[in-house]
Amino acid sequence: MMVKPYDTERTKKAQVREMFDNIAPRYDLLNHTLSMNIDRLWRHRAVKAVRAYAPRRILDVATGTGDLAIQLASRIPAAEVTAVDISEGMLAVARRKVAARGLEKRIALRAGDAEHLPTGDASIDVATVAFGVRNFGDLDAGLRELARTIRPGGAVVILEFSRPRNRVFRALYEWYTYRVLPRIGGAVSRDRRAYDYLPASVGEFPAPERFLDMMREAGFTHCRARSQSFGIAQLYIGER
Repeated sequence: MMVKPYDTERTKKAQVREMFDNIAPRYDLLNHTLSMNIDRLWRHRAVKAVRAYAPRRILDVATGTGDLAIQLASRIPAAEVTAVDISEGMLAVARRKVAARGLEKRIALRAGDAEHLPTGDASIDVATVAFGVRNFGDLDAGLRELARTIRPGGAVVILEFSRPRNRVFRALYEWYTYRVLPRIGGAVSRDRRAYDYLPASVGEFPAPERFLDMMREAGFTHCRARSQSFGIAQLYIGER
């Protein structure tokens, strides 16, 4: 059964939009604090992977509050970034952050979802997703849509959480993820169900080997995964 934030009747897409609208004001505080800022290191590595393709047109899907889009624009000066998110609440925070850094001419923030991206066929050099693919309403459709937008020779770079393979480390990780994180996140955000859903969505997400198969089925080649921080996250790369 597909895990959803709030109930079983409405679509996952509708509930994810509502959830991120609800937690947007406190999302950055919780995101960086609960991850102990290690998410910044993972984004740094994702940007490095993107830079290897010397892109001029980047599409950042599920951009959230714009952290990855801002890093991409800052570290790849020749690139223009289109950043898309389903939540207007998250985009409102992203707009303030982009303006504060003077990047309004480099980053275009647009509302949209992963299954209907506001870009033409083969119009993007590199597409990115940071911790957002597990929130797609239809993961297979979202991956196919990403592939549609990327030109031949381009790539997709995806950061996503995964379950560590080491049994001892996995036990510690799951204790923190399922016991500690929901309590703190729920108290600060005032939406406990959101912070029950987010770790549950990690547990439901396909294992790295299966997700690489899904990328291949969507049309990507030379797919590979790079484990981050003992398998807490994976950096996935696929080419067109």
